[in-house]
Amino acid sequence: MIRKLNLTLSTIPDAPVALMLRVFPALVFWQSGQTKVEGFTLKDSTWFLFEHEYALPLIPTEVAAVMATVAEHLLPVLLILGLFTRLSALGLLGMTAVIQIFVYPDAWMTHGLWAAPLLAVVARGPGRWSVDHMAGIDHRAAG
Repeated sequence: MIRKLNLTLSTIPDAPVALMLRVFPALVFWQSGQTKVEGFTLKDSTWFLFEHEYALPLIPTEVAAVMATVAEHLLPVLLILGLFTRLSALGLLGMTAVIQIFVYPDAWMTHGLWAAPLLAVVARGPGRWSVDHMAGIDHRAAG
């Protein structure tokens, strides 16, 4: 019975699974980025958070605030489109690691839920429903 169930479940196509692995973590970062801006400018609260709560040891506050906000807007769009997908997922995975290590070290469960699908995309590729696959940029894109 379990063998038959496993066989049936193994027929789920990879493309929609890969799309979900890209979309859901991308939305987490996009929403976070949206909280930091008003139009095309960073909110005063964003500067405050990066100065006091998100302060990183090696990156100046002003640089970190801009870099993080741009990354939270650009990388999710690329990830959802499936363009430069592995690199985009790797960037968000790096951001997740920085947040885990330097900002919220007790939030490992949440960060693990972000990291797992991002790592799957880095390792397996964007899937067939991606610009990378259609353009032949990622020849090993999971089917």
